[in-house]
Amino acid sequence: MILNSATPIFTFLLTVLITRHEQVTLRKLFGVISGLTGICLVIGIEALAGLGESLTAQIAIILATICYAGAAIFSKNFKGLDPAVPAAGSLISGAVILLPVSFVVDRPWELDPSTASVLALLALSAFSTALAFAIYFRLVQTLGSVGTTSQAYLRVPIGVAIGMVFLGETLSPTAWIGFVCVILGVAAMTIPQRRAAVMPARSG
Repeated sequence: MILNSATPIFTFLLTVLITRHEQVTLRKLFGVISGLTGICLVIGIEALAGLGESLTAQIAIILATICYAGAAIFSKNFKGLDPAVPAAGSLISGAVILLPVSFVVDRPWELDPSTASVLALLALSAFSTALAFAIYFRLVQTLGSVGTTSQAYLRVPIGVAIGMVFLGETLSPTAWIGFVCVILGVAAMTIPQRRAAVMPARSG
């Protein structure tokens, strides 16, 4: 989970070192570091002890986060388009690629899904995928690449919060500190800075 939350770091580094397509500030750097620190504190520092084990899987996760970062940067090219357009293009492209694979691997004609499964699939498709993609591309246009990828830091706190509300789970003081770090990090990456007012020049 910690590795999967590293997308903002790679987005920041790719922006600073290669693309330089948007302004990067010390505040965004603070947000990147604070958010990841918060994730580590919420999950537990002991989770870092597993780094190096299952190395192939961990490298695959890191490569995936780099791809996420590259996608957020590339999405800046869609500026000016209605967010629904790149969202639809992404979903159609994904369907074209995955549909032939599903016929070979899943053999959908042999499946017998329940009504609940079909409804869950439709809900995931409409809200968690199509709507989420439209919001994502809108955020890329308004917040920029680094700010948009800050959502990766929110997955763990939201999941933990759901566990607290519905499962009665409790958090340690360290995890609460992590929550604060995540909130501060996301705020630093997404809230626009105020521009200093320009005083009109006096004549005469």
